[in-house]
Amino acid sequence: MKKNAILIGLGLLLVALFAGNAAHLYRLSFVDRLSALIYDYQLRLSMPRTVDNRIVILDINEKSLKEEGRWPWSRDRLATLMDQLFDHYGVAVVGFDVVFAEKDNSSGLRVLQKLGQDQLKSDTAFQAALHQIEPQLEYDLLFAEKIKNRKVVLGYYLTNQKDQSVSGMLPTPLFPAGSFKNTSIGFTSWNGYGANLAELQAAALGAGHFNPLVDEDGVVRRIPMLVEHKGAYYPSLSLAMVQVILGQPKIKLGFAEGKEQGYSGLEWLEIDTGSRTLKIPVDQDVATLIPYRGRQGSFPYLSVADVLHGRADPDSLKGKIVLLGTTAPGLMDMRSTPVAEVYPGIEVHANMIAGILDQNLKQQPAYMLGAEVVWLLLIGILLSVLLPLLTPTRAILVSFTVLAVSQALSFGVWQYADLVMPVANSLVMIALIFALNMSYGYFVESRTKRQITGLFGQYVPSELVDEMRKNPASVSMEGESREMTILFSDVRGFTTISEGLDPKQLALLMNEFLTPLSRIIYKHRGTIDKYMGDCIMAFWGAPLPDGTHARNAILAGIEMQATLHALQAGFAERGWPPIKIGVGINTGRVSVGNMGSEVRVAYTVMGDEVNLASRLEGVTKQYGVGIIVGENTRNAVADFVYRELDHVRVKGKDKPVAIFEPIGLVSGVDKATHDELKLFHEMRRLYLRQNWDQAELQLMNLQRLSPSTELYKIYAERVAYFRKNPPASDWDGVYVFDTK
Repeated sequence: MKKNAILIGLGLLLVALFAGNAAHLYRLSFVDRLSALIYDYQLRLSMPRTVDNRIVILDINEKSLKEEGRWPWSRDRLATLMDQLFDHYGVAVVGFDVVFAEKDNSSGLRVLQKLGQDQLKSDTAFQAALHQIEPQLEYDLLFAEKIKNRKVVLGYYLTNQKDQSVSGMLPTPLFPAGSFKNTSIGFTSWNGYGANLAELQAAALGAGHFNPLVDEDGVVRRIPMLVEHKGAYYPSLSLAMVQVILGQPKIKLGFAEGKEQGYSGLEWLEIDTGSRTLKIPVDQDVATLIPYRGRQGSFPYLSVADVLHGRADPDSLKGKIVLLGTTAPGLMDMRSTPVAEVYPGIEVHANMIAGILDQNLKQQPAYMLGAEVVWLLLIGILLSVLLPLLTPTRAILVSFTVLAVSQALSFGVWQYADLVMPVANSLVMIALIFALNMSYGYFVESRTKRQITGLFGQYVPSELVDEMRKNPASVSMEGESREMTILFSDVRGFTTISEGLDPKQLALLMNEFLTPLSRIIYKHRGTIDKYMGDCIMAFWGAPLPDGTHARNAILAGIEMQATLHALQAGFAERGWPPIKIGVGINTGRVSVGNMGSEVRVAYTVMGDEVNLASRLEGVTKQYGVGIIVGENTRNAVADFVYRELDHVRVKGKDKPVAIFEPIGLVSGVDKATHDELKLFHEMRRLYLRQNWDQAELQLMNLQRLSPSTELYKIYAERVAYFRKNPPASDWDGVYVFDTK
């Protein structure tokens, strides 16, 4: 009896623990993660997996880039595309999942106008001809004219940065500033934006942001329907497109029980077209769950090039909703979603548009929180009191029955009432109460040894495979979070090199330099993730843990540069051009494991730190150095000498990062090099203090020591620029890169 009382008491403590978590009195992060996984599972289980032909994705894919050249294209071609879509194909609406923030000067008009103002100022024939052709060469105005009076919705993005940077012009807000000052609605706020040119925005019928909300696990499950910027409220791209599709009816806010003023529980947005009323359920962030139809390809895809040149089937576009965006890997508009680790961002918006029109959006209203708490108390008290009285066999039967009922209830309200009822708290609580009553535990985890060589032989060197075979329990293909080091290397000017060689010679050249570089990565215990043309992506710290992963990566990067330098003489003898690579290395916590689809999976890494490593490789040429490492890598490897190059804000990162060039091991760097580094770092301190004269003097000394060092020339140009154009008073010395 005493034993039962203790078990009942401990069981009730577990009930109180999980009921408090469900009531949001505190957060149990592991339960939140499980809840996200269960949501993803229910979504995948219930999605229709059919193709919605109402919405067509116009894809700037590899085929289009090959035909039309790299993005962005000139606006005169986009103007032609608008005529093709509306006049030839008869589409209903066009939405852009790209932004036109910069002027298009590709027509050469600015050059002609400059000539007309200078050398040919008095040439009347030239002036007359220029005046005649100017309208044809104003590509931005030409594009604006083509979207004017047509159902075109532009896209833009919002940012949160310290400098509150803005570009382009935002559309007229859906709700002006002050519309909700007496409410406590939890709008997502942004302090900056990247919008479209004013002439384009003025011509478009509407515009919406294409920012999703990314959950803590990096997965996109929601889109904020309304966001706040400087007191005004702006719609998402999907909401703006639906509004245009339906004839631009007004959007109203819906509150429970008609309580509007002072009530924070906004529950839906309402679109009344007169003939029907659409409701868009929103959560506490005024965001809506994305109703994914299936994996990539749930909507028809057409190549932009085919449409531009009239090769597409007219029936595939007539009367359709068109979204223009990209799935090309180089343009980086891919998202991690519940249905796929890599998923086109443009198809996210297509799913939301279809869900709003079909009214099949899932919702999690405030009363579901109370329902979950009541359900937890009911089944928790029942199991806490009943299980101590039952035999193990009956306890198993009762526990699994309650578990099944919880799951069935959750799936039932999901399927038939479009409600999201979280069950992670109940599942974990049931499992723990059951385990508490089984003295030996109710889960016996068994590990089956894997065929290590078959699984990892294609990723890692044979030495690591042997180590994994000896200890298979240390290896997992499942996704997990680890601190690792990632390396990217890329050939500079490879496009020019490839254009000068025939395919056989190009293939031979790539094999000649990729093979030794790959062997170096293997030598230093690295894992090759993939080859992307001339680019190598590798990582350290998985599948086997590596306590010196950052050091091994730096050693590999330095040896790669030295080996490639030694290969140049042989390349020259064979008539090949010289090959130079940039290497970017970064350390941090990333997701690693088998990722992909049912068709193909790969053992790879994902996360912000991976993206930063790629960005660091991209800026090596900006500083004239061969290797750049991030601050985390530098801090992890103390026995190297580094040159602190700069503090930068790379594309896609709000927070500035310090970047460093590894010079060599402390024991291998001579005094002259140490003195030169000391002089450079002193120059940097003067530069940051805006002491341009002293900084320039130090740079002159540095250039005398090493006239060929490109980095000194770059800083000399910066100093000369800032002397003429002093930075703002709040300048923090951070250099911003706007390109990837």
